[in-house]
Amino acid sequence: MRTGLIDLEPLRTPAFRAAWIGGTAHGFGHQAATVAVLQQTWDLTRSPLWTGALGVATAVPMILVGPVGGVLADAVDRRVLIRLASAVQLFVAFALVAQMVSGVASVALLFGLVALLAAGTGLGAGARRTLPVRLLPTAQVPAGIALTVVSFQVSMLAGPAAAGALIAIWSPAAGYGLLVAMTAIALLATTWLPALPVGDAGTGRAPAGGWAFLLRRRTLRGSFATDLAACLLAFPVSLFPLVNELRYGGDPRVLGAFLSALAVGGLIVGLFSGALTRIRRAGVVQLVAAGTWGLAVAGFGTAGSLWAALACLVVAGAADSASVMVRGALVQMETPDVYRGRVSSAEIVVGIAGPELGNLRGGLVAALVSGPFALVSGGLAATAVVGWVALRNRALREYTLPGRS
Repeated sequence: MRTGLIDLEPLRTPAFRAAWIGGTAHGFGHQAATVAVLQQTWDLTRSPLWTGALGVATAVPMILVGPVGGVLADAVDRRVLIRLASAVQLFVAFALVAQMVSGVASVALLFGLVALLAAGTGLGAGARRTLPVRLLPTAQVPAGIALTVVSFQVSMLAGPAAAGALIAIWSPAAGYGLLVAMTAIALLATTWLPALPVGDAGTGRAPAGGWAFLLRRRTLRGSFATDLAACLLAFPVSLFPLVNELRYGGDPRVLGAFLSALAVGGLIVGLFSGALTRIRRAGVVQLVAAGTWGLAVAGFGTAGSLWAALACLVVAGAADSASVMVRGALVQMETPDVYRGRVSSAEIVVGIAGPELGNLRGGLVAALVSGPFALVSGGLAATAVVGWVALRNRALREYTLPGRS
């Protein structure tokens, strides 16, 4: 019987179940490691400048290596590439533990290992993104992608909490230990994956021009433009400390609640994603979700009470997860297999660069005017641009997922 709850049917497929377990372990470990790295960096430097620089150490390798991983994902067996990336990350995880317990820790060494860990993630990210569409029947792909989004949201909630508790008892080395254990599970899970040669016909030959293909396909171009507009113009995280200081006394518990509210919204959508993943009009859903994100961010900028602010962030997190779910299905279904690695890597680069640049935009506007103005103007501008894309891009507006009843 169909319900609106999350569709667990894809987990009946052994290969996808293994991929989902591996991806969940991967996400949990990296969320735990993020807390450990932040804590160790603070312990070494006592400087917010250095903790802020961690974003650069993570983003730059992902942006540089991600496209390379995408090209490789369209040229070699993707299972082999995922194993190689997991092996690199497991090596770095052990190195993070070693530098902590041996007493040779330094900021330069830590940042170098963080960059190498991000490079390993970028190497396999494009190949991992293609797994649902390769391992599941067409009709189950949206539900499979929804399950991966849910696992990410759960990792965002549970990974930092588990790491924080262990670090409080021992040291950041405990967080790195979690990364070792979870990465080992992710690597082991690849044992149950089938061979994944490239190409719909399994030819192993990838034609040139992945980025050119993306730009030629109006549906993909519009989907990426929608996501970029939402991230570049309305990403609010860099403004959380300022808003907290202005309105809520700078309470660190409130700052944490802001971040948790986004994750809670995403998790709620994930738990009730059964209805969402059965909607065929993926383009319309993405456009509505992205527009709602912009309005929710603008609402957060005007919220007076803490409960109103948190409610806006829950709505924003829900809209973001809905957009990610349907965009993931749209991108994977609309892209031929011989291009999926490169198009997926482009999606990852947009997903990394967009929020980082959006944070920068928010900070600059806040410095010139104010934090609330940056949130409201950015949120409304994002919704306006999404509306413009909806009017101009008929292919995205009318896109229908195949194979759905």
